Amino acid sequence: MLLKGILLWPNITTPGTTEFSKDQYSLDLSLDEETASKLRAEGFNVRDDKEYSPFVTIKRKVRRKDGSLNSVPKLVDADKNPLEFRVGNGSSATVQCRPYEWEFGGRTGKGLDLQAVQVTNLIEYEGTTMDGDELGITNEEEELEF
Repeated sequence: MLLKGILLWPNITTPGTTEFSKDQYSLDLSLDEETASKLRAEGFNVRDDKEYSPFVTIKRKVRRKDGSLNSVPKLVDADKNPLEFRVGNGSSATVQCRPYEWEFGGRTGKGLDLQAVQVTNLIEYEGTTMDGDELGITNEEEELEF
């Protein structure tokens, strides 16, 4: 399945580090209304609680249930050349994913396994640094009181 949209919180070639993305490759993909309606009708969880609504979460665990490693999702540019950059929020992309059904704790649903991402408009990730500017510190002698 191919889905086009805007990437949010992409952890494509490196597993996430937050509570919600730990030990998995993942991204949220902002969708157009037509695609979102189609996915909802097919039983996928399409959410509307972000600035870029509607969106769907696509993920792949680092390890399978048997403990073996899953392959790292492929990341390519518009010409299908491997990308070596970390992809930032707001990048446009086509995402290749595989639908699957799950069952856990008496609940069932459908998910999307992240296989590959083709970035068509890259916004390179620029991590935050805590050098004082973000906190309003103008010189090394000033300190913030917490």
